[in-house]
Parts: sequence; C-alpha cells; structure tokens
Amino acid sequence: MSIVFRRLRGPIQRFISRSAVVSADPWPLPHTPEHLANTVTPSDLPPPTPIPRPNESLTSLRARLVYQSRKRGTLESDLILSTFARDHLGGMSETELKEYDKLLDEADWDIYYWATEERPAPERWESSAILEKLKIHARNEGKAVRSMPALS
Repeated sequence: MSIVFRRLRGPIQRFISRSAVVSADPWPLPHTPEHLANTVTPSDLPPPTPIPRPNESLTSLRARLVYQSRKRGTLESDLILSTFARDHLGGMSETELKEYDKLLDEADWDIYYWATEERPAPERWESSAILEKLKIHARNEGKAVRSMPALS
C-alpha cells in the first residue's frame, strides 16, 4: 500500500498557511499576568448604582442574593460567592445583607481579585466587613473541597 502526498495549491494552501499563525491565548488563566492585564476596570468609572428594591422582605433579599451569588457569569466568581452565600447569608443581619448586595453590583473579576487579594480593593470597600469575610472564605484555610451548592 502506498500513500501519495500531493502538494496543495490555490486558496486551500493559503488558508492553511495563514491558520498556522500563533496568536495570544483568548482565554488566559486567572492570576496570570495576561488575565490581570485584561480584567482591569477603569479607575475613572463611578461605582455602580444599585437597583432600588423598596419593600423587599428579608426572605426575598436572601433568596435573591443566593441566586445572584451563584449566577455571576464566571465559574471562579460563582464558586467563591455561592459557597460564601451558603455558609454566611443565613446569619447576616439586614445591614450586612444590604452591604453584600452592593458588593454584588461590582464587576465579577473585580470581586474575584479583591477576594483572592490579587488586587487591592478600592477605597469604598477598604473597610468593608463583608469583603473581609469574603477574603477569609476565599483563602480556604481549612482546605475544604468546594463545589457549587445544590439548587433548592
């Protein structure tokens, strides 16, 4: 059995030669310099304005925060925030819940990098007790294996 190799000519040859060009990784891993550089929120942006929710009960607020903690858009943020919500929301006061609600209005990667202490938190979050609890949770000093909490 013999194999015959033919030389490619025409548009197919040009397509193959162009596709061999190596470009930057479009999805760099978190904590790499490329990812850190690509996930910087401009410092001149004002803090997000929360949606007003008058007369929201504490039960509804907790349920909404559980959902918003789990459905962030990035798996890294989902994992940290959903396990934090599972472990801490039940014992939070109304004031703490509202502060956590404001924190969730921030960009996903900002929250993630503040919690993992890869970037310093902006002045408005420097003295936040909730962000401090989140940082402790993200350190995972007990080395617990974490997975997404079950939806209930």
